[in-house]
Amino acid sequence: MRVTIVGFPYAGKSALFTAISGVSPDHLKPAEENLAAVHVTEPRLDVLETIFMPKKRTAATIDFVDLPGSAEGDVEKAGLEKHLPTLRQSDMLLLIVPAFESASVPAHGGTVDPQRDLKGLRDEMLIADFAICAGRIEKLEKAVTKPTPDREQLQHELMLLRRCNEALENEQPLRDVVKPGEEEKILRSFGFLTQKPVAVVVNVSEDQIGQPVAVEDPHAIGTFPVCASLEAELIQMDPEDRPAFMADYGIQALARDRIVRACCDGLGIIFMLTAGAEEVRSWPLRHGTTAVEAAGKIHTDLARGFIKAETVAFEDLHAAGSMREAKSAGKVRLEPKGYVVEDGDVVTIKFNV
Repeated sequence: MRVTIVGFPYAGKSALFTAISGVSPDHLKPAEENLAAVHVTEPRLDVLETIFMPKKRTAATIDFVDLPGSAEGDVEKAGLEKHLPTLRQSDMLLLIVPAFESASVPAHGGTVDPQRDLKGLRDEMLIADFAICAGRIEKLEKAVTKPTPDREQLQHELMLLRRCNEALENEQPLRDVVKPGEEEKILRSFGFLTQKPVAVVVNVSEDQIGQPVAVEDPHAIGTFPVCASLEAELIQMDPEDRPAFMADYGIQALARDRIVRACCDGLGIIFMLTAGAEEVRSWPLRHGTTAVEAAGKIHTDLARGFIKAETVAFEDLHAAGSMREAKSAGKVRLEPKGYVVEDGDVVTIKFNV
């Protein structure tokens, strides 16, 4: 699962990347993409640790990408066309727009206007998708005139892309018009930017913390006011010193956890848990993942030799206090290959290879 941070130059992309990943600014490569695997905070692992007393704890991770900045002084474009391969391979985009003035930081468009900047980012995404869509339509219109074995399939794709093209011309993200299932599958290889889930971070100043922001995006999964520079400092502090500084600014929780969780929701991720004497672990799965598919995420041998998935809901295990008590209470189930894993299921795969 990969989330890429997108914004105009000087919007605070690298500060936000540090705030989410904890990677020191001194370790960032300004002319290259920066990648970090960010742990998803999972309080349920705390409970499993007390029950199983494992040797190891492993939290699920999501990759975050910070794109390299544009040339100094170039604040008019986000330059998405230069990073299309990375963006198209991303599962989600995190758009950041600044909402405060700074004498040392040039503003996009000469003035601070986060709503305008957000539209500008959306427009670049639309333009990038329109170019790909129009090019493919042109090729398909020629291809469907020939009596090839896949002509019917190509005609179906052409009809879908024409509908997509019309939506883009009307400034409508493809995420709002493409139906899940077959249509998503047909378009998957294109990596359309406007088909990806999007969250918006409004980069505010320290004086604006706690104040509402007048930025709206009806197509985003959420809008988050964040003081990226301050959050970048907080994430690098000693955990014992952090609460006092957060209290001074009226911050109850790090923005990192809110953003990461929002990304998980946007990606349709649930978490399967595994637990034992060796390790307790959370596994990110797409909503709708079956038991045998989940087994394959752990190890291919588990999927190949799958017999049953011994499953108990986390809440039932927590209430019982141990796996033995959960079994005695009839809360542990043996599920088949086709069982759809639910968030918080604690699963042990029974297999034979």
